[in-house]
Amino acid sequence: MALKAVADHDDAPPARPFDARRARDDFPIFKQKIYGNPLVFLDSAASAQKPRAVIDAVRHCYEREYANIHRGVYYLSERATAAFEDARKKVQRFLNAREAREIVFTRSATEAINLVAATYGRAFLGEGDEIVLSHMEHHSNIVPWQLLRDQTAVVLRVAPISDAGEFLLDEYEKLLGPRTKLVAITHVSNALGTVTPVRDIVRLAHEHGAKVLFDGSQAAPHLNIDVQELDCDFYVFTGHKVYGPTGIGVLYGKAEHLEAMPPYQGGGEMIHSVTFENTDYAVIPHKFEAGTPHIAGAIGLGAAIDYLTALGLERIGAHEHAVLDYATQRIGEINSVRLFGTAPDKASILSFTVEGVHPHDVGTVLDRSGIAVRAGHHCAQPLMHRFGVSAMVRASFGLYNTVEDADALAAGIAKATGFFGR
Repeated sequence: MALKAVADHDDAPPARPFDARRARDDFPIFKQKIYGNPLVFLDSAASAQKPRAVIDAVRHCYEREYANIHRGVYYLSERATAAFEDARKKVQRFLNAREAREIVFTRSATEAINLVAATYGRAFLGEGDEIVLSHMEHHSNIVPWQLLRDQTAVVLRVAPISDAGEFLLDEYEKLLGPRTKLVAITHVSNALGTVTPVRDIVRLAHEHGAKVLFDGSQAAPHLNIDVQELDCDFYVFTGHKVYGPTGIGVLYGKAEHLEAMPPYQGGGEMIHSVTFENTDYAVIPHKFEAGTPHIAGAIGLGAAIDYLTALGLERIGAHEHAVLDYATQRIGEINSVRLFGTAPDKASILSFTVEGVHPHDVGTVLDRSGIAVRAGHHCAQPLMHRFGVSAMVRASFGLYNTVEDADALAAGIAKATGFFGR
């Protein structure tokens, strides 16, 4: 993963090295053993483990300040409302959004993309208009646009990737034209770890008058994100991948877009006034937050952002990059292993297959050694087809992983090849 350097100053103190072992102590789950072995968790791309700070924040919410929010006039409701809206401000700062009202809480990144497809898509896209995706997309950034295509006859176009998993910017540019209305691209591939050239993607799309949505689910745990500097129109990520709770996600949208979009769901909270004849909708972001939200989830997400910010995403990213480089070298030395996604600009994902051994079998053998990896199509079946496989093994690294975890993975793969007679 290419990391941006901070401006050098001769008198600046050297950055403190990141201590993954110390950070690991913040995660209670690592105190247990799996089949008598220390837990080596290499599936953070699917869902990251939770630090005690997040667990404590959720517990505190339910034990000390839980009530429904925004409409209560009593003490607990006011406390819960303040904590919920404070979490929104933390997300705003995390993404460097211009205003807190540009942050919409959803159930997940999946729901956030569906929200844009169902509201912005139906309101502003029509027959023959084009949406550009890439070959690396998660199903969550494919299926919602297919649903929109089936309803409105928009056209989906797919930007290709190289054999190394690189985003082919020149080929992407060739797809852009007068009918291109929206570009929806991953920031970091969930199956390959490729970091896409987001600034160039936005620049070229805007030159053709198209809006841009980034799926940042895999980027948010590893990279500093500045939506104002990117100038993207929408950005989504999910809480459970940034060490926060499940069931909470984020949609960032430029205020002018959110204000122009119709509501996603109807119900309480998203209204200003209701009669049987007409409804006046609430202002953004509340227009898109129908019903009682995941209050504790948002508060827990705020705690996760505090935790990551205190550790420093640049320090985390540098550490993860070192572990990924080491693991790539170790695993690449095993003759029967085929690596996928060797682009020079990557985040902390290592995907591979073992010759003659099904990925599920590799995952099962690793599990008996206490090593948790993901085996399957990773909700990216078009990408699997691109590389001519039905599944891959994916090891994904988080801030708590070490080079010793990479050594354990290499030893486990060697064990799997021996177990199956390779």
